[in-house]
Amino acid sequence: MLSQLLLAILLSCSILSASAASSMTIKLGVVTKPGSAQNIVAEKFKESVEQKSDGAISVKIYHSKSIGTETEILQQIQMNTIQMGIITAGVFDTFDPIVRVINYPFLFKDHAQADAILDGPLGRRILSSLESFGFKGLCFSENGFRNLTNNIRPVHGPRDIKGLKIRVMASALHREIWRALGANPTPMPWPIYTELEQGVIDGQENPLWVMEVYKLYEVQKYLTLTRHVYSPHIDVASLQWWQSLEQSTRDLLHDSMYDAALYQRRDNRGKNDDRLTLLRHKGFSIVENPDYDGLRQAVSNLKEVDLYRRPRVNKLLNEMLQATR
Repeated sequence: MLSQLLLAILLSCSILSASAASSMTIKLGVVTKPGSAQNIVAEKFKESVEQKSDGAISVKIYHSKSIGTETEILQQIQMNTIQMGIITAGVFDTFDPIVRVINYPFLFKDHAQADAILDGPLGRRILSSLESFGFKGLCFSENGFRNLTNNIRPVHGPRDIKGLKIRVMASALHREIWRALGANPTPMPWPIYTELEQGVIDGQENPLWVMEVYKLYEVQKYLTLTRHVYSPHIDVASLQWWQSLEQSTRDLLHDSMYDAALYQRRDNRGKNDDRLTLLRHKGFSIVENPDYDGLRQAVSNLKEVDLYRRPRVNKLLNEMLQATR
C-alpha cells in the first residue's frame, strides 16, 4: 500500500514537473498603441497561441513604446531579452539592407500583388536573410500603402512637396525617397502628434489607419493619397530563442502568427473606405489622384543609389522589379 502511495506521489510530481517545463511566457514588443495594425496582429497571435497550447504558452504584449522604439525592440530581440516583435519593415534596413527592396517606391501595384510576392519565394528570401542578423523572420503582416499629410499646402505633385519638412522613420531609404521628392526628411521616432501640433515638422507619411488611430486630423490639414510605398510589418522572433524550441512549438507559433497576419490584412483593407470618409468628415482636404507619373519620375533613379549597390540587394531588387511589372 505504501509503495503504491509513493508511486502515485512520484507520478504526480513528474506530471507537474513536465507541465512546468512545458509552460512558457513569450514577450512580444510593438511600438504602437492598442487598436493599431501591429497590435491587432499581436492580440490575434496571443489569442491563437494560448488557445492552441491549452494555456501552456502565454504571450505578454508590450505596447505603446513601453520597452523602446522599434529599433530598440529589434536590438532586444537580437539579445533574446524579448522573444518576438511586429516591426515596420523600413526599420530593418539598418540591420539588413536587403529589406530596402520591399520599400522601393511604387513597387507594388495593389494589395494582391504585394501578397503574391511577399508570401512567395522572393518574400521568403528576405525572411531567411534576417537570420544572419539574429532574427527569425516568420511572415509579413500589413502596415499599408503610405500617404502624405502636411499643414502647409495641398500636394498635387512633386513641385508641391519641395521644402516640406517631413517626418520619416529611422530608414536610410525613406530619407532618400523624400530627398528625391524635394522634401526635407527628418528622422523621428513614433509617436509624433506633439511635433506636428507644435509645427516642429510640417507633415508625415503613413497608411490611413495611422491617421485615424492617432487622430492626425486634429493636427494636419492636407492629405494626399500618394501610395508611394507599400509598407508591410515583418513579424519576427529571436533566432537564438527560436532554435531552442521543439519543432512542434515552432510550428504552432509560426502557424498562429501567419493566421494572425492574414486576419489583420483583411481587417485593415476592409476598413480603408470608411477611414477615408471619416478623415474627410474630420476636416482633411484630400487629394485623391495626384500626379503619379511625376512622383514616379522623381524617384526613378533610386535604384542607382549606394543603398542598392550591394550585389545581393541589387540582384533581388531587379528580380522584384521584374516580378511586379
